[in-house]
Amino acid sequence: MTGELTAAAVQGELSKVADAGDAVHLRRFFKTGPGEYGAGDVFIGVRVPKTRAVVKPFAGMPLSEIDLLLDSAVHEHRLAGLIILNGEMARATRTRSADVAAQQRITDLYLAAVRRGRVNNWDLVDASAEFVLGPWLLARPRDVLFELAAADSLWEWRVALLTTFAFIKAGDTGTTLELCERFLEDKRDLIQKAVGWMLREIGKRVDRAILTGFLDAHAPAMGRTALSYATEHLTSEQRAHYRSLR
Repeated sequence: MTGELTAAAVQGELSKVADAGDAVHLRRFFKTGPGEYGAGDVFIGVRVPKTRAVVKPFAGMPLSEIDLLLDSAVHEHRLAGLIILNGEMARATRTRSADVAAQQRITDLYLAAVRRGRVNNWDLVDASAEFVLGPWLLARPRDVLFELAAADSLWEWRVALLTTFAFIKAGDTGTTLELCERFLEDKRDLIQKAVGWMLREIGKRVDRAILTGFLDAHAPAMGRTALSYATEHLTSEQRAHYRSLR
């Protein structure tokens, strides 16, 4: 470690723990082939636990340097930037010293990165949306999520859905249900899985009756994957019943 809180320093530390064999595996796992959802993405071969270990000393990194990481062509660089950004949002939202201006700057940076296609794989979305946008929107209007949902972008849709995980954990399900209903007809696997996952978490963490009420109304229109995820914690009889409605 040089002690410098810069994008270049993070990239240097990641390069030290990169593994060429892992890079080959990660390229396959994250579907980087032609026509696949991660087409063209670049991996240097750093697994998530190592990435998290590398970024620990970089707390307090300037947002401009985080933005440089998010603009990198290398997947692990972008993930590192998002993990650091999560930590900055957590510090900015601590109850006794909440810094609303800092939260706004972090949110603006994140949304700009999302909209220019830098949060562009499911692991990047899932590692950041609920931790950055979630705290900011928990007690604010959520119009931005519906703007993301109206975009022609798989990743913006998933960001909108995964942000609501923070709301679910706070017992608030309305936005999740509205977005899930909006996305029901989209049969892309990564949207199906996100819809089913969020519905499952509503039943698990908030109220199973809310989940079954949604399924009573919408199971016939749901894809197989979304329905399978959503009903995972229901009884075998309930799962069979909802499958029969499709």
